[in-house]
Amino acid sequence: MATESDPASRPRRNRPPPGRLSPQALADARGGAVEGLAWLGRTPEARASILYRLVRLFARFVLFGVLRFRIETSGQEHLPPGGYFLVGAAHRGWMDPFLVVHALPTEPRVWFLGSAPSTFTSRWRERLIHRLGGLLPVWRGGIGAGPHVASARAVVGNGAVFAQMPEGTVSGPAGRIGPFRVGWAVIALRVDVPIVPFAMVGTEELYLGRRMVSRVLPPTSVAGLLGPDWDGRRPEEDTREELELARRLSTALEAILGPVVFELYPRTVDPPDHPRRLKRRLTWLFLRPGRLDRDDPGAASPPPSRPS
Repeated sequence: MATESDPASRPRRNRPPPGRLSPQALADARGGAVEGLAWLGRTPEARASILYRLVRLFARFVLFGVLRFRIETSGQEHLPPGGYFLVGAAHRGWMDPFLVVHALPTEPRVWFLGSAPSTFTSRWRERLIHRLGGLLPVWRGGIGAGPHVASARAVVGNGAVFAQMPEGTVSGPAGRIGPFRVGWAVIALRVDVPIVPFAMVGTEELYLGRRMVSRVLPPTSVAGLLGPDWDGRRPEEDTREELELARRLSTALEAILGPVVFELYPRTVDPPDHPRRLKRRLTWLFLRPGRLDRDDPGAASPPPSRPS
């Protein structure tokens, strides 16, 4: 008979995963943070190499054939021919870049401004991604916006696609966007190219047969987002005025993407009794385990839309 001191008789505690190490600590452990073009060491290419095409085919086989993921996508008629800035939300997991790649043509190639700590979980992955291309890493070590602006200019100047996920984290409620960081907007103010909003849902938890949805929205611009009240003047770089304008830009894009994410989310929701095989393993497959806040008391009501 189990006693009170018997470990088998004690209730099991659902302990949260350990917190993540800070990006700066991870960078310091590697000898410093090398970001963007300095890490890449070449011009971001718009042409798809043979290696990239082979890896893309292999990834499609694994995602759609082995894992049986189902991705519904639409809006490709809105895509410019190249040299544009794609901004995607809601960012909830490692599958999000694959949703972007799946929605876009093979050429021109897409380059992500992405988290180095989340991606470079091993040396071999870093070496493969460096050779394959497609990522301009960010360590968030206080280096400033300059390297990332240079990365964006190099990508769009070569006719490729520069992609960013402005929430900056995979934490957040399912079916709703989180608050945008303003870094993407600072880049958009300094690199004046078409801005393509991209909505994606269904990546907050992954399991065999998972349904996901994405939609390409009509392209816009800094002027289109800020509206007729903007005088068209771009503030000096690294000033409080530039930061305030970037915040206005972020708020405007949130108002566009938020309702679309909310609209698409029900298409990805399976019944509670639906099998969720390999959920934990697949959800954390390419992420460093950490705490995720998926609870949102306001999830039942839609986000405010942009005023017309």
